[in-house]
Amino acid sequence: MKLSKFIGLGLLLSVCPAFGLETDSEQPVYIDSDSAIYDEKSQVSTYIGNVVAKQGSIRIDADKLVVYLKDGDITKLVATGKPSKFEQLPAVGKEKMYGEGLTNEFYPDKNLLIFMQNASVWQGDAKQSSDHIEYDTKNSLLKAGEPRSDGKRVHSVIKPKAKPAQ
Repeated sequence: MKLSKFIGLGLLLSVCPAFGLETDSEQPVYIDSDSAIYDEKSQVSTYIGNVVAKQGSIRIDADKLVVYLKDGDITKLVATGKPSKFEQLPAVGKEKMYGEGLTNEFYPDKNLLIFMQNASVWQGDAKQSSDHIEYDTKNSLLKAGEPRSDGKRVHSVIKPKAKPAQ
């Protein structure tokens, strides 16, 4: 792939809505990987091998990252790994939010993260684990599990805050 294609893709990624701090979407996107392919006709970029994608406070670590574009806007990102990891700072003064799963999908225009297969999401002392977790970043709404999960259960941990010393 020509260098101009990578630069053009970086510019396209930087103008899309993103998760995390409001200023994140105004930041450039940096993607490092062992290899990259951009299919201009299908508007799909594939990054393989030790993938690290950053935009402001957002970081994705994956073995493979596929970026789907439509008319210059990102419609979906699919990160896979053992596991693929995501982190963001939701707001100034808040603790970072972390998530991981074997397959993770990100829908910037919907403010939606979906963590699948051995998935966990945590922030501070609160943690959710399930095979399917959806996180609405705009409304801070987390849904774990599926109605028909064949006996699979959601595991939650909420630790009490430490009491101040007297």
